[in-house]
Amino acid sequence: MNYRKLGRTGILVGEIGMGCEGFLEKSDEAVKAFLDLMEEAGANCIDLYSPDPSMRSALGKALKGRREKFVLEGHLCTVWKDGQYKRTRNMTDVKEGFEDQLKRLGTDYLDIGMIHYVDSVSEWESIQNGPVMDYALELKKAGTIKAIGLSSHNPEASLAAVHTGLIDVLLFSINPCYDLQPAHENLELLWDEKSYEKPLVNMEPLRQELYETCQRLGVGITVMKAFGGGDLLKEELSPAGKALTPYQCLHYALSRPGVACVMSGARSPEDLRRSLAYEDASDQEKDYAEAFASFPKISWKGHCMYCGHCAPCPKGIDVASVTKFLNLARAQGGVPETVREHYAVLSHTASECVQCAACESRCPFQVPVRKNMEESAKLFGK
Repeated sequence: MNYRKLGRTGILVGEIGMGCEGFLEKSDEAVKAFLDLMEEAGANCIDLYSPDPSMRSALGKALKGRREKFVLEGHLCTVWKDGQYKRTRNMTDVKEGFEDQLKRLGTDYLDIGMIHYVDSVSEWESIQNGPVMDYALELKKAGTIKAIGLSSHNPEASLAAVHTGLIDVLLFSINPCYDLQPAHENLELLWDEKSYEKPLVNMEPLRQELYETCQRLGVGITVMKAFGGGDLLKEELSPAGKALTPYQCLHYALSRPGVACVMSGARSPEDLRRSLAYEDASDQEKDYAEAFASFPKISWKGHCMYCGHCAPCPKGIDVASVTKFLNLARAQGGVPETVREHYAVLSHTASECVQCAACESRCPFQVPVRKNMEESAKLFGK
């Protein structure tokens, strides 16, 4: 398992994590089997959006004696009522739900306290200036949570939250179809067939800005919906008009700036094994470039996907990394010190580019690499 730092939290998480769907409506033995499989593979991060009491209790039993081996991303503001989970901002319910979570999981802390499901700027402003954030900050100060997170599907609301400096982790829906959709408070539009009726071209700028801002400010991203609820794995259901493999979906999400971990929507041990096998897959199996370039409904022309097809450079330049730093600077409207420092330690920089165009001849997306290298050389210097 490859491990990544979860932004400025310093917490190390395996690239492949697990959402709690697989634990729902399972026996204690089945939940334990999932955790055994995760432990064996070195997968350590678990998202716990559901407040289902039986799931929490079963997971607590499975965690006994090995709590420290796992990073728990537990959610604030989710409660169990009338046999189903509901989002709430009622502080009595919020506190009772959180305390129930700790008790059933058999722990006195959560690694990440995730403020649940904030999909509008106005709601974020209410959270930021209200008792929910006060409670989250209180829990963090006490060490009951190590980091404050936010779950969202809306890049506009997420950016507003990230810029405040109040959140350390963002749980966000990332896949190559959602990334072309404009910001909206209505989550259902991400699945609506009408949203994909017209040809879609290149990543929605606000989403790209979000990922790059998270990387620049040290907000770690954990990913949900990498498979689009499974639709991206089936040609007849995929909005792109072509099926992708699980490896391609995972690699796309893990290639976005700021991303540390992808939550596998595993409903069975077989599903989880399939995602965990990503760690041993070949570069060819992970490669999504050819598939993306042939999407009948989507065009990524001119947009760098950080796929690495530009390599090898005859001068040894890591073209994808240079381009990523350039995009970070563009998003900021200047060169942040952290970006400048990361650029400075590259073995070979854009100033060494001889404009041979070998990279451009291999790029599936017709990115103007030579132009990007010229801009980078001027921006960053030697």
